[in-house]
Amino acid sequence: MSQTHQPASARRRQAIKAAAALPLFSILTRRADAAEFTYKLATGQDPTHPVNRRAQEAIDRIRNATNGRLEIRLFPANQLGSDTDLQAQVRSGGVEFFNQANVVLTSLVPAVGIVNTGFAFHDYDEVWRAMDGALGKHVRAQIEKIGLITMSRPWDNGFRQVTTSTRPVKTPDDLRGLKLRVPSAPMLMSLFQALGAGATPINFNEAYSALQTKLVEGQENALPIISTARLYEVQKFCSTTNHVWDAYWILGNRRAVERLPADVREIVFREFDRAALDERTDIAALSQSLRAELSGKGLQFVDADKAAFKAALDKAGFYKELRARYGDEAWKLLQDAVGALG
Repeated sequence: MSQTHQPASARRRQAIKAAAALPLFSILTRRADAAEFTYKLATGQDPTHPVNRRAQEAIDRIRNATNGRLEIRLFPANQLGSDTDLQAQVRSGGVEFFNQANVVLTSLVPAVGIVNTGFAFHDYDEVWRAMDGALGKHVRAQIEKIGLITMSRPWDNGFRQVTTSTRPVKTPDDLRGLKLRVPSAPMLMSLFQALGAGATPINFNEAYSALQTKLVEGQENALPIISTARLYEVQKFCSTTNHVWDAYWILGNRRAVERLPADVREIVFREFDRAALDERTDIAALSQSLRAELSGKGLQFVDADKAAFKAALDKAGFYKELRARYGDEAWKLLQDAVGALG
């Protein structure tokens, strides 16, 4: 009887016998070729941003260190949805990993907003003393209460600056009535409302067009974002307010992370943590070099009176309100790093 006319049961027995005759190394090699786990990492940043370059390096190291068992695919520039869309997707498991700015995460986990207290941090020494210490531990605990896992120490989203197309911003009076795009972030909304600006929440993937069409006059972001998103094309002035320092968090869906074997999880945490330190170095360097680069592209820099802004917030009762919102314990953790506020 020819093979094509053999009963199915006979063909299965032959296949099993043939497989048993294969060398063991052949079977193991074939298994290693295919990933056991294929996950997605979504970000909102341009592919050239340090977040994506360092994330891709971490992904490559993870694939190599796990012998291909875990394959993570990077989707930058909001390819899989807006920040708020992706926030929902990482909670549901539609996306396993997501890079989220702390200011936007406040809409989901209000307690993390303490990191973005206006005019609190003076420099990176204060930032990392707080965020790699007690304050960072407190914030990560708040995030993990809602079923997400912080995959590493915080990455750097930089100190945020105000850009405008109509007038420079040097003092709090210059902000009054200014139509300013902000993320869907309660902390930034309350900060700029306290300073008298017309704060308008717009998702980042719509920010450029909102500035281009004059729906808003200005926006606020760290210099690396202003550069990689080409916001200088639709803005004239940049005020070095340093009004908020912001973190990036690589967030993981808890169920997806816990599905990974313990040795693979350890590698993922280790490599994202290494990438965090590399990305921090990138952002700090860019914050220094980009002023000259952006000036060359026509953006006019203005040195803002930070003390005047801080005094205006204090007078408006802003810090008193935040202390009541976040509680004495969390407020103490912040002040331990930055000094007295309000």
